[in-house]
Amino acid sequence: MPLKRDKINGLIKKQEKTGKRQLNLKKELYIDFFLMDSKNSLKKTDFSLTDVVSIYDFSKKDILFVLERAKQIESMSSKEKSKLLENKIVASMFFEPSTRTRLSFETAAQEVGARIIGFADAGITSAKKGESFSDTIKTVSNYADLLVMRHPLSGTARLAAEISNKPVLNGGDGPNQHPTQTLLDLYTIKKFVGKLDGLKIGFVGDLKYGRTVHSLATALTHFNACQYYISPESLKMPKHISEEIKEKCTVHETDDLEKFIPEVDVLYMTRIQKERFPDEIEYNKVKDTYVLRKSMLKNAKKTMKVMHPLPRVNEISTDVDDTPHAIYFQQTASGIPVREALLDILSKVKK
Repeated sequence: MPLKRDKINGLIKKQEKTGKRQLNLKKELYIDFFLMDSKNSLKKTDFSLTDVVSIYDFSKKDILFVLERAKQIESMSSKEKSKLLENKIVASMFFEPSTRTRLSFETAAQEVGARIIGFADAGITSAKKGESFSDTIKTVSNYADLLVMRHPLSGTARLAAEISNKPVLNGGDGPNQHPTQTLLDLYTIKKFVGKLDGLKIGFVGDLKYGRTVHSLATALTHFNACQYYISPESLKMPKHISEEIKEKCTVHETDDLEKFIPEVDVLYMTRIQKERFPDEIEYNKVKDTYVLRKSMLKNAKKTMKVMHPLPRVNEISTDVDDTPHAIYFQQTASGIPVREALLDILSKVKK
């Protein structure tokens, strides 16, 4: 019997606030995959999820599985990739504006052979006529094999996953979670830094509303990362997230960016998100708090990398772009193989 909406919302609230790994709301289902290793021998492994909703749902094993599959797909020929989701349909449902997430998901779907249906503006859907979110999800689930969704409200991806009988991939739900961005961030770090374990990561800017930060900081607890939260007082990491992470990792909280640049292996810059502020006056007080310039990197480690989920406004000066530290445009490119991997994995799931 389907769970009632108030019960679902209660589970959403408990999971996202406590950070506890939650079982699938319908059932915990393990699916087997046979993957090619570097020597072209078959290796059997497990992936434990039927939807990609929150990074809290991922075990370390799940994360590494996705990253390994992305690496394998990235090395495939176009012809090989195009057969992975042949005859499958992916619904791209974006209730909130997006450039990188929507286009990379749609590019990924096309490259693995899927057809795409969907919308990039909720205003052109029947929601404008008053159709409920539940009815929209049920309807689209009849047309597609996988649902990719972005929505401005927290918890909607969890609700969609419970409603739909098809796998749901969360492309961001308000200020809450952005798990596919987290996976591509981890893939980028592994690729350009060379490892994930034991790194020092500095998060800078909007840590209160930044869903990319919330998700990545949580995922890094699997890899014993020392984390630096650099933000204005009004945009500090939410207490329920920082307290959970402090149980597993060393955390430093400060408002001093330049002091910690020499210490970190990765500097993760974020935009101050005007659209998340209920009061524009409050936004104007903090909008230009941090601007990273080339001159500020003179004492950074030679191997230190600067990342940004983009779009940027003015928090990274363009003079940083041509330094060996900048990898934020390569970071966007990582979205393709990672999302191809997720589509491939979930296309084999039966909910």
